[in-house]
Amino acid sequence: MLGLTKKDFALLLVVTALALFAPFILNPFPEGSGMAQFNAGYPDLMQRFAIFGIFAIGFNILFGLTGYLSFGHAAFLGVGSYAAIWMMKLLTDNILPAMLLSVVIAGLFSLVVGYISLRRSGIYFAILTLAFAQMSYALAYSVLTPITGGETGLQLKLNDPRILDAALAPGERANANLFGLDMTASHELYFGAWQFTFNAGYYIAAACLILAFYLSIRIFRSPFGMMLRAIKSNNTRMTYTGLNARPYALAAFVISGMYAGLAGGLMVAMDTQVGPERMFWTASGEVVLMTILGGAGTLIGPVLGSGVIKYMENIISKINGSILHEWFSWMPDGLEDALVTLIYPFVGKGWHLTLGIVFMLVVIFLPGGLVEGGQRIGRMFRRNGGASRAAKDIAEQRNPAE
Repeated sequence: MLGLTKKDFALLLVVTALALFAPFILNPFPEGSGMAQFNAGYPDLMQRFAIFGIFAIGFNILFGLTGYLSFGHAAFLGVGSYAAIWMMKLLTDNILPAMLLSVVIAGLFSLVVGYISLRRSGIYFAILTLAFAQMSYALAYSVLTPITGGETGLQLKLNDPRILDAALAPGERANANLFGLDMTASHELYFGAWQFTFNAGYYIAAACLILAFYLSIRIFRSPFGMMLRAIKSNNTRMTYTGLNARPYALAAFVISGMYAGLAGGLMVAMDTQVGPERMFWTASGEVVLMTILGGAGTLIGPVLGSGVIKYMENIISKINGSILHEWFSWMPDGLEDALVTLIYPFVGKGWHLTLGIVFMLVVIFLPGGLVEGGQRIGRMFRRNGGASRAAKDIAEQRNPAE
């Protein structure tokens, strides 16, 4: 099916189902309940899940397959965002040309960066990519202010040319759209005490995520993907066989940069504002954490890792002292205050501490990331199921009459 094995096609179906039914999956608790704090099924966060999932999938093609650790991938995210916003300001509010241009410009920029950076490997490669990203950030923040807007960034304005669009009436706001479908358009479904929101922008981002995931499967299973694995396994031995590994590594770098550009274009399509902070080194470090947390070199791992980090950033960070006191109000006052004091450093502004602990535990006990954890659980259930069937067979042999 679609050029995939049964196992890969099943994995694609799982990702597709998760993306399509995300509004239901991410809102498991009724509105107004104490546990509604953990619901994540609102459009802005769902869009972030999809967009950063694409970003992590692309980074995994470079890091997971070839073993090249880039600390500068946020530069391609930012370049793609700036390309998209200028396309929407100059040509049309339709997001399709903006997304296409973001992929092309990010691919060209990654070609230049990769051609220079891949002259070195290991830590030197990582430092070179970090240097390019920080230079890009500095240029966007101060030097190229007429193009990037500097610290304030860029956004759509009423007086933008938009040569393919009709003129806006006074007071009318320019909105990102796909052939007239507004990205902010939402439909709410109420089912008892539950509320589910279906957002047009999210489903467009989800469609891009599914397509990006499918392409990553094809890359992983292709002869090209096998060459990338050979580079990661033993680049020196590959060179001794007479094969030049650098063109393959450069191709992986460019593909990864184009994924980042697509993510940047989608960020503009969902929220028509761009700032230089998207190119800062912390954004590059974040995608590294996403990939390692989910499982570098696996297909679905980066998607899981990006989801966990964005969930913690947007949900765990909102839990404050008053919410904790509301949760534990049924306890005696002294015990309630002690428990809140114990938990408070790990939530709210301290959510990074919780993320650090989770990341440390995963690296120590699950080197293969969350995917390895799922595989271990699956093997445990299969082993227990096999033991139960074996015990049943022995019992039947001993008591054939029963």
